[in-house]
Amino acid sequence: MNQHLIRNFSIIAHIDHGKSTLADRILEFTGAIDRRRFHNQLLDDMDIEQERGITIKASAVTISYTALDKNTYTLNLIDTPGHVDFTYEVSKSLAACEGALLLIDASQGIEAQTVANFFLAREHNLKIIPVINKIDIAGIDIDAVKQQIVDILRLEEEDILLASAKEGLGINEILERIVQVIPEPKGNKDNPLQALIFDSNFDIYKGVIIYCRLFNGQISLGDSIKMMNGDKVCTIEEIGVFKPQMVQAKMLTCGEVGYITANIRDPKEIIIGDTVTLVNNPALEPLPGYKKVKPLVFCGIYPVNSKDFPDLKVAIEKLSLNDSSFIYEPESSQSFGYGFRCGFLGLLHMEIAQERLEREYNLNLVLTTPNVVYRITTRDDKVIEIDNPAKLPDPTQIKLAEEPFVRVFMIIPTSSIEEVCELTKQRRGEFKANDYLGEDRVKIIFEMPLAEIIVDFYDKIKSVTRGYGSLDYEFEGYRPTKLVRLDILINGKICDAFSCLIYKDKAQTKGRMLVEKLKELIPRQLFIISLQAAIGGTILASEKVRPVGKNVTAKCYGGDITRKRKLWEKQKEGKKRLKQVGNVEIPQEAFLAALKI
Repeated sequence: MNQHLIRNFSIIAHIDHGKSTLADRILEFTGAIDRRRFHNQLLDDMDIEQERGITIKASAVTISYTALDKNTYTLNLIDTPGHVDFTYEVSKSLAACEGALLLIDASQGIEAQTVANFFLAREHNLKIIPVINKIDIAGIDIDAVKQQIVDILRLEEEDILLASAKEGLGINEILERIVQVIPEPKGNKDNPLQALIFDSNFDIYKGVIIYCRLFNGQISLGDSIKMMNGDKVCTIEEIGVFKPQMVQAKMLTCGEVGYITANIRDPKEIIIGDTVTLVNNPALEPLPGYKKVKPLVFCGIYPVNSKDFPDLKVAIEKLSLNDSSFIYEPESSQSFGYGFRCGFLGLLHMEIAQERLEREYNLNLVLTTPNVVYRITTRDDKVIEIDNPAKLPDPTQIKLAEEPFVRVFMIIPTSSIEEVCELTKQRRGEFKANDYLGEDRVKIIFEMPLAEIIVDFYDKIKSVTRGYGSLDYEFEGYRPTKLVRLDILINGKICDAFSCLIYKDKAQTKGRMLVEKLKELIPRQLFIISLQAAIGGTILASEKVRPVGKNVTAKCYGGDITRKRKLWEKQKEGKKRLKQVGNVEIPQEAFLAALKI
């Protein structure tokens, strides 16, 4: 294939600005997909993506486009997610491209993730094409959005394209601009092979399917390849491109994006960001790959039925192959037996992972309360990272406790400044700066603990700004904190699934809310259930679940009162014994409710 006619590009934007719809229109316009097989969000191939209307995984597709200069170009499009939790997917996609379409919703303007993705693309030295989408919406101010792009992103006004992905307006102009301004891939097909692994998947028949972008050299069926970081050597059994289904080819050359399979059965043998080279003519050094992301939120995942643990182990291994920002390690719990401690980039990422495990692998799971990673310095000056409440040392051994802080960027309407600042200060936020973006929008920057934003902060911001607020954050570092472990005791026994690490001043409020919620959700038994929130030996809040009443004297009619008293005494003894041996069934809704407190 002629390298001069290849263009590799990505679509980046804030969530809900129309990336997947634009990808659909480009596929339709270029005839890449048969109309009979077309459906909306074509590249979002997971059920959960279709249902929620969000992109979770970056996906690649190869398109042929005949431009006005009569040349037929090969366009490799990589669609990306927009939510802050999936920024890692965006950075992987950008590493495989030379250019990016920066999509901005005409009715919303520039939002937090628009700015974050713009700078991410700049870091990768990509050619950026700004596109204002949804121009068919009535009552929009396109000139104001153009001015935002010029003022905030420092792009030229004449470079801005107008489009409506829904109506198919401006698609031709976008494709022409792609072939004109996005540079052709660098590299040489005669150099030793260097192919970047930017994603992978697992197929029950083919094994691991490796998605790669060739930066140098070429690759053919039957070639012996090796992974430069993983040192895995294997023989290529299938090679091809995405159109958008997998279509086999005989070879891939420098600049192309495609897939290879080599009958690799163990998902752990493939590292995302690794470099593929040939065994008989290896490259001297691997490609830079990706900056390894650190998970920010940790929780335990356990099967409801302990017999399902082997199935959960296999499912988690396959999920980690498809989602390299997800990490896991085995752990055990007194309440649930064997499971895994898993790390995620955010709460939505955690929710999606749980839903994928339950749907795709037919599992029934319980998740423990999410925690961030705290840093503890002990009396003997050892520094340990704590992602699990059970690992917290005795308070007498702790010299210093630190928690992660993030720098939060919010773009909100000016009318909502007061409510947003009030909400942020309740979450221990510290105001840093603000910048007015026109008359009706302002960017405000806060520094605040990560633990305060992972659960529902984004939802609250959306609520107080009536849907117009947007948020992005980046890790800032660790700062000292007053850290305690909050335990929930059920009939005097600690239920470690509800244990959490929390800022001391907020422990009493959270403890009270937890026991009140559990009182509502735990079904009544034949004995009293005592619920307590505690820090060490100090009880902060207490509730009781009343027992189910049973009229044991209903069968007594007439006769002496002593008959009834005997039955009541017998019932009292039975309840005492039942309380000692009885198990309290905690429904899944209780765990889900605890996550949201």
